[in-house]
Amino acid sequence: MASTMCRRAAATCTRAATQVRRSSVSSSRIAFSSVANQDASSSPYVSGPTTHFGYESVSINEKEGRVRQVFENVANDYDVMNDFMSAGLHRYWKDELLRMTGVGPMSKALRRRASMKYASDLNNGNSDDDKIDDSKALLSILDVAGGTGDVAFRFVDAANCEERSKSSGKDEINVTVCDINPEMLRVGESRARKRYGSALFDETCALKFVEGNAQCLPFEDNSFDLYTIAFGLRNVTDVDMALRDALRVLKPGGRFLCLEFSHVQNVPLAQLYDIYSFHVIPKLGEVVANDRDSYQYLVESIRKFCNQEELMSRMKTAGFEGVKYTDMTQGVVAVHEGWKPL
Repeated sequence: MASTMCRRAAATCTRAATQVRRSSVSSSRIAFSSVANQDASSSPYVSGPTTHFGYESVSINEKEGRVRQVFENVANDYDVMNDFMSAGLHRYWKDELLRMTGVGPMSKALRRRASMKYASDLNNGNSDDDKIDDSKALLSILDVAGGTGDVAFRFVDAANCEERSKSSGKDEINVTVCDINPEMLRVGESRARKRYGSALFDETCALKFVEGNAQCLPFEDNSFDLYTIAFGLRNVTDVDMALRDALRVLKPGGRFLCLEFSHVQNVPLAQLYDIYSFHVIPKLGEVVANDRDSYQYLVESIRKFCNQEELMSRMKTAGFEGVKYTDMTQGVVAVHEGWKPL
């Protein structure tokens, strides 16, 4: 039911914010050398025994381990890392992602429905069998590559899960954080317990952290109404495989949203962005975190990732419908979204 509501809410919850523009892009866009060639999206993201790790060519099996090491290195300072990578703008971008999902208004509507149904059952003297089954969530959200909980906490707050945890029974709304890196998950769960206490985990089951690979998620088919991934897709070894598995775990009518660094189209801004990325970010990583190499990889991984049009094409190939993207900050990042067919 929530998947259907999600589709309806999208029309009113995706109006562009300041510095945001839609993907109705003319064919006269400027092409940069860092942008994949026109037929890149028609080729598999991974073909052959090697792939890229930043600007370095590595074996497919090696990349996953090296990416894991990068995020183990930065896990305790992940928010600081994001501040470096985005000059602090990642907080605004994540807030905008939350707004686009419509989780806040949807949660209010679903909780109101649940309360009305419960009150009606009491007034009509219905048996327990006729009441809402609180073991089945009305809205199930999956945040992939979200180990430290930065996006998931926004969902928990918007859905008012902390207040709901003061009542008995399982929450009608739940958020699952899935990440391949156990160190990131450790940091995220520790932050969550300090922020919300243990009730969300142990009593209402509104929030949980699960280790898993985006390419082969440890969940059943048709499990979630909403799938989000923020600043994580470019680190996946095989993006095509991850997109197919995202489609698999979504319920029919479920929605996929990916917030990711993308490609700047404005030439002067692109030049400034390159200077900041390659000359400032790695140096800050070296000075503040004593880890220049991890930050150098993260900068390079942005340049190697799909441009806006290519990722949109790959999503369509994976089976998503209604695919589009929204640029933010002149294309420094973009939100791609699509729906699993009903």
